[in-house]
Amino acid sequence: MSTLKLTRLVSSLSVLSVVAPLLSMGLAQPVAAFDFFGLKLFEDQSEVDAEAVVADPQPYTIDVSVTETGTAENAVRNASSLVADADEPASGAAGLLAKARGDYRRILAALYNEGYYGGAISIRVGGVEASGLAPDVDLPDPVSITILVTPGPLFRFNRVQIVNQAPPTEDPGDYVDPPSKEGYGAGEIARSSVVLKAEQLAVEAWRQLGYAKAEVVSRDVVADHGHSTVDATIIVNPGARAAFGAVTVSGTERMDPEFVRWQTGLAVGQEYDPDDVELAQKRLDRLEVFRAARLEAADGIGADGLLPYDLIVQEQPGRRFGVGATYSTIDGLGIEGYHLWRNLFGRAERLRLDAKVAGIGFPIDTAEFDYQFGGTFTKPGIFTPDTDLIAAISAERTLYPTYQETSAEARLGLNHTLTDQISFEGGVAYEISEFEDDFGFRDFSTLGLYAGAVYDGRDDPINATSGFYAAARVEPFYEFNYGNVATSLSVEGRTYFGFGEDDNFVLAGRLKAAALVGPDLAEIPPNRLFFAGGGGSVRGYGFKSIGVDDGNGNVTGGRYLVEGSLEARAKVTKDIGVVGFLDGGYVAADEFPGLDDLQLGAGVGVRYFTGLGPLRLDLAIPLNKRVDDSDYALYVGIGQAF
Repeated sequence: MSTLKLTRLVSSLSVLSVVAPLLSMGLAQPVAAFDFFGLKLFEDQSEVDAEAVVADPQPYTIDVSVTETGTAENAVRNASSLVADADEPASGAAGLLAKARGDYRRILAALYNEGYYGGAISIRVGGVEASGLAPDVDLPDPVSITILVTPGPLFRFNRVQIVNQAPPTEDPGDYVDPPSKEGYGAGEIARSSVVLKAEQLAVEAWRQLGYAKAEVVSRDVVADHGHSTVDATIIVNPGARAAFGAVTVSGTERMDPEFVRWQTGLAVGQEYDPDDVELAQKRLDRLEVFRAARLEAADGIGADGLLPYDLIVQEQPGRRFGVGATYSTIDGLGIEGYHLWRNLFGRAERLRLDAKVAGIGFPIDTAEFDYQFGGTFTKPGIFTPDTDLIAAISAERTLYPTYQETSAEARLGLNHTLTDQISFEGGVAYEISEFEDDFGFRDFSTLGLYAGAVYDGRDDPINATSGFYAAARVEPFYEFNYGNVATSLSVEGRTYFGFGEDDNFVLAGRLKAAALVGPDLAEIPPNRLFFAGGGGSVRGYGFKSIGVDDGNGNVTGGRYLVEGSLEARAKVTKDIGVVGFLDGGYVAADEFPGLDDLQLGAGVGVRYFTGLGPLRLDLAIPLNKRVDDSDYALYVGIGQAF
């Protein structure tokens, strides 16, 4: 029997490297010109997916035998293309043999990655070793394939060394884990991936100190089969210390190249730091005007110690529009749309117009509809690359269960991104409004400030499986008609815990508390008071239907709010998930609510996962149902409830 014998590993592990994704620095496909319910339509695609057609199908059966169970066996099965594609016929004998020959290399790399350097691999096709078959061989239909792997002994590191290792740093922002933390040490399992990771860490440590062109110049890895050990030596050349040079921008059409350059935050003479390059890329992405933006360093550092960069960009279309919808059996159908203009004046300015019609029930009664429309202007990079100017106007006419509102508002403020997780906002707002509720008709005119902070440590804002989210907001304001000063405060936290393989089970929790300090309830605009209920609050109850009951059946908003949710989410297939949830909320007039006063809603839901996020269908019932509450509520929307 012919076999491929793994006898010795000398000096190079480059064949074991996993190829980086080819598209990681390539130009993305054009974005959608139209969104419908969050799904992209009418895309300008340069490629069209098509089903692969196998002209000469060659079916096969496969049997895998590995003399070591556990890690080694799993590695072999996961590496084999023949095993992965066993349910699909190969493209003729030549295609089948190409897969088999590729499996020698893939299984070899998998064994090295687990520390097995003395194994043997046999892949027999129709009883004959695949490496000895001609591509035009005539094979039976189906043909039997046998993979037999003897991993051999497990190898461990004996002597490991990094020549020219970077000195330690006292700056926590420049800290890089030592290679020993990844298993690059005497007595550790000699996985090939550990050697590659040690190289990456050794180079990154120098780069964090300003040595932009640090590189591995030599790698000596030798397996001693007599003692089942591996000696490894990595030699690093740090090169010269560098500072950022000029950034040359190309590819702009309507964008101002000087603004694009400034938006990176990379100044000539600034000490090189790879974290600054990463931050520059994020700043460019936040502009939302580029289909692709790529920073490329020059091949070498100049005699002046400067490292120039080329910034290559490709702009997106200047306009975009979309529509969406929500539905609940209590609050009815809501339809909304937007139109977005990008890069109005050459510096990534955006203008977005939004319109919404909600409260659509059957039979249709337009007098019961809610109307909202508004516009938001965003000017990025107003003072720093991380600060945006936001100007917004809006108007609405909304019929809530407890009051009717007709209002118009204008806001002017700043948004500042401090880190990937932390952002701040603040500004001034003016609102004029008319309300009809249990206090009668009232007019209000308010001028106030607002400030907020958000920490978002979730792994995915649309479908989180781990992490924590926290937000806080304060809004002091003055009401002119009654001459009152008031202040609203709110805090909210969300947390997520994933379990099982690929976090298919998630426990999620949300808690919100708010308070308003000010005059009597009758002298406070109802939209400044707190209500609970609805799809994003307490499911099973109408939107803003939970408030303060005066004992005579009249419900108003309150000064204090507590609400929370618990959800258990399970992904039962690749595309389908189910949830069970319990929501609670309470609003109080003059004292902070207690847990025994909560209005509770519970239910179950289904999630259909798409590339843009889950589609949500929830069925909820009020657990302590009031006279006017429905027996149940059905909610349809996009994204998780929180």
